Amino acid sequence: MEQPEIRRRRDDDMAACAEALATVYVADRYPARWPADPGGWLTPAGMLAAWVALDGTDVLGHVALTRTGPAMAATAGLPQDELAAVSRLFATASARRRGVASALLATASAAAVADGLRPVLEVEDGGGAAVRLYECAGWRLVSSRVGDWTTHDGRTALLHTYIAPAGAAR
Repeated sequence: MEQPEIRRRRDDDMAACAEALATVYVADRYPARWPADPGGWLTPAGMLAAWVALDGTDVLGHVALTRTGPAMAATAGLPQDELAAVSRLFATASARRRGVASALLATASAAAVADGLRPVLEVEDGGGAAVRLYECAGWRLVSSRVGDWTTHDGRTALLHTYIAPAGAAR
C-alpha cells in the first residue's frame, strides 16, 4: 500500500481538513465538541506549523505543532520555552491502520526537535487508540490532571500529558 504524501498545510487545504475532521468527529467524537469554526479550531493560538496527509487531493489526516502554555509546561516538568505541543492530530477512518497518524506524529515531532524543542502532548483518557499510538512510539506519560470540560458522554475530562522520548530531542 502506497504511503500518503505528508506536507505542510496550506490555506487551500482548510475546507478538506474540515471535511476530514467532520468524519473523525462522527466516528470518534474528536474533538469532544464540534467547533463553530472548524478551520479556527485546526489553527490554534500559538501554532508554529501544521501538516496534512494526502492521498491525491483527499485529506487523510492532520497535525499541528503549537507553543505550550504554562500549565502544560508545569505538568511536563520542563520550561515552557523548551517545549512544543503536538496538537489537532487525527486520521480519518479510511486512513487507519496505514501508519498515517504515526507519520504525522513523527513529522511534527521532528520539526519540534529541529527547532531545539521537546515535543509534548495531551490526550483525553477516552482516547484509547491515541494513547496506544503515543505509547508504541515511545512517548512517556508524565502526569494526569482533571480537565475543565466534559466529554461527549458527560464525564469530566481526564487529561494525560505525554513527552516524546528523550533521544528524539537530542
